[in-house]
Amino acid sequence: MAGRINDDDVKAVRDAVPIDSVVSEYLQLRNAGGGNLKGLCPFHDEKSPSFQVSPGKGLFHCFGCQEGGDTIAFVMKIDHLSFSETVERLAAKAGITLRYEEGGYNPSHQRGERIRLIEAHQAAAEFYVQQLESPEAEIGRKFLAERGFDQDAATHFRVGYSPAGWDHLTRYLRGKGFSDKELITSGLSQDGRRGPIDRFRGRLMWPISDTAGEIVGFGARKLRDDDNGPKYLNTPETPVYKKSQVLYGIDLAKKDIAKASRAVVVEGYTDVMACHLAGVTTAIATCGTAFGNDHIKILRRLLMDNGSARVIFTFDGDSAGQKAALRAFEDDQKFAAETYIAIAPDNMDPCDLRLAKGDDAVRDLVEPRTPLFEFALRQIVGRYDLETPAGRAAALDEAAAVVAKIKTSSVQREVAVQLAGLVGILDQEFVVHRVAQLARWARDKGGDGRGEGRGGRGPGPQDRRGGAPHQAVQAPTAPSGPALNLRSPAHRTERELLKLALQKPVLVSPAFDAYGVDEFTAPPYAAVRQCIEEAGGAERGLGDNREYLVAVMDAAPNNTVRSLVTELAVEVFIGKTIDETYAGMQLVHVRLRAVDRRINDVQGSLARLGSNVAPEDLAAAQNEVWVLQQYAQSLRAKGADAL
Repeated sequence: MAGRINDDDVKAVRDAVPIDSVVSEYLQLRNAGGGNLKGLCPFHDEKSPSFQVSPGKGLFHCFGCQEGGDTIAFVMKIDHLSFSETVERLAAKAGITLRYEEGGYNPSHQRGERIRLIEAHQAAAEFYVQQLESPEAEIGRKFLAERGFDQDAATHFRVGYSPAGWDHLTRYLRGKGFSDKELITSGLSQDGRRGPIDRFRGRLMWPISDTAGEIVGFGARKLRDDDNGPKYLNTPETPVYKKSQVLYGIDLAKKDIAKASRAVVVEGYTDVMACHLAGVTTAIATCGTAFGNDHIKILRRLLMDNGSARVIFTFDGDSAGQKAALRAFEDDQKFAAETYIAIAPDNMDPCDLRLAKGDDAVRDLVEPRTPLFEFALRQIVGRYDLETPAGRAAALDEAAAVVAKIKTSSVQREVAVQLAGLVGILDQEFVVHRVAQLARWARDKGGDGRGEGRGGRGPGPQDRRGGAPHQAVQAPTAPSGPALNLRSPAHRTERELLKLALQKPVLVSPAFDAYGVDEFTAPPYAAVRQCIEEAGGAERGLGDNREYLVAVMDAAPNNTVRSLVTELAVEVFIGKTIDETYAGMQLVHVRLRAVDRRINDVQGSLARLGSNVAPEDLAAAQNEVWVLQQYAQSLRAKGADAL
């Protein structure tokens, strides 16, 4: 059992790895103002970015699904890792050697499963690359050369070779300290009659990396006629490899995809290589499976779904390629990007096209020309006999339903006119009306793929601050109070004050730390105030603000309160100028309302008791009311100076 990681080392890891650099490995981030960055949330489907990152505070928060936390929490959530596994991974990235409270430095067998599997794949990739230089791998080098790939290309894409023997890799990894169980779990080895044997033998090997650039699997190409296996053999499903959630080349292409707002989807490993070497550095491919929902999610986070985003599919022109294109079109409405299809002359794939006609031909191939929906319409209409009225009617019925799914109404109308020409119907307005009717029906059923049906837009300012997700927040020690509602001036001011205490504690210290939990009328805000108090107060934030925020989150009694802390720590302020004057106003308003509530409570109690109150109690209550009234008057007259 691994020992507990030293607290100082955990802090060092948090400080050493910027949260924006980690998050950027999974999605595109853009300026959100106020020092924050925004992007499409990787934890839920959305159309408008409600996911925000605060590099200065080392925090992220999604105003849509309420996920939030620091760098460690982000990696734990997105890669399904334990706390120790996450710290170990980030420590390796930062070059930090971890210390363990029980047992000293971490021996290899104690490392988390995912990290061990990633390390096994990295070692395997290095082994395969070395083997590509062996005499036995001549057949592999010849395969690459015949397709226009030299040694530099093989090195760039880390292409390797798996020896034809039974257990070369297995013995190599055993020598590196990996157990048989780890080798089987990783998919690099499989059970044989006398123990584990290599899964891949005598094949050309392509390492498959996740978005973060870590190798999680391999694609293996058959080279010899006596190999009875399939042409391509991929890593089986493992704890780190899910074929529906990986895209070959995404680690190399992601920055250019985000920069150019364009992605090119090809069919194979050599096609990705050919595209990148030809200058199309946004090319990626699926790994032995159809392009599907999880692949779309990966691309959408990189493309940010802006109006200029493009996705180009380069399927073969044969029947299988056409079917693949139509399957892709079924998911087209899940993109906000425009989708296109590119089919090379003579049905050549990008690899063959580059070999036959050069790099320019590959670059020309992927220039958007034919919208995917237009290709789909031609495929649909082509199945019917348009010489007969019945054939034209049937073609219109099927194709009109496709056109009705187009996102933009102006484009929808234009394509409906094109459809009329394709089908041979002279009355264009009839076709336009039919398509519009189908679109309305789909919207009524919630199936048009827009708005909420497409994952929905992020909530507006009022929704995300005062909506139902926070009404469920209940801290065990928080006082009862009205439901959270930003239309309430009291709640709005309390929220601003808490944001100041978390984001700019220097503006509210030391006054804030004298405020009681009962001065916050909304139970969720009272819970956050309690967390700040348990973390050492806002005064603690005058030193290391990141450490302070981590302490506040650690003090949260549950994930819901912790989520509210991260939300308040990254949310922009209502005011335009955030200075001592603005902070003083929030402090005064919260305190003044608390004083007024106390005056009303005391006077109400006296009224209910009437003549039944003892003279000394009456005098004490009247004196308290007088003192509070004087304090309230001073607050109104002097502002923050009266605190």
